[in-house]
Amino acid sequence: MLTIHAAPLVLPVGAAAVVDGAVAVDGDRIAALGPYEEVAAAHPAARVRRWPGLLTPGLRQDRALELLTRCYHPDPRESDELGELPLWGEEFERLAATMDPARRSGSVRRGLQRMLRHGTTHLAGPLDAEDPALRTAVARSGLVVRDLPSSARSGPPDLDPFAAGGDLARTAGAPLTVGGRADLAVFDVPDETALRAGGTRACVATVLAGRLVHRAR
Repeated sequence: MLTIHAAPLVLPVGAAAVVDGAVAVDGDRIAALGPYEEVAAAHPAARVRRWPGLLTPGLRQDRALELLTRCYHPDPRESDELGELPLWGEEFERLAATMDPARRSGSVRRGLQRMLRHGTTHLAGPLDAEDPALRTAVARSGLVVRDLPSSARSGPPDLDPFAAGGDLARTAGAPLTVGGRADLAVFDVPDETALRAGGTRACVATVLAGRLVHRAR
């Protein structure tokens, strides 16, 4: 079924912002993009999902390899002991010394799920093709991997793709275009300035290849 995702502001990247905008999704592709009234009139039988705030392209996580292989993402059942944030550095090394393959695979899967909850639909690669747990989890997630020139960064990686300091044009996985893959993110903020200032924890929905894979409300 064709679905219309509507929001008070749509930022396609590479095209003008659309106030009271909408993106129509058919399968894994964008069928239409523009003012809600026009999109809805052209597709009267479509299901409509109305979101608060800002609709953007899905984002790209540039430190995916570190987040998935050099961090431990605690199981919710471990939160009392380990907390809920990714463990990095000495804390990770202490756990990694005794981590069996099943526990490591679980961490990778949770890391990918948490990226989706931050509006991520693309991962910067290359990732480690020789790591079966990583390769399998990424393939099953449906996230897009794009090989990019490596850029050395210090400090712990962050699940928020904007933590690197880029704007939306730099951080988006790909612009929203008619006929393009339907990778979207929705944030309960009024504009890009508020999104960059507050971070992607404001994500209320992530659409990956047309599928709603995260919904916070």
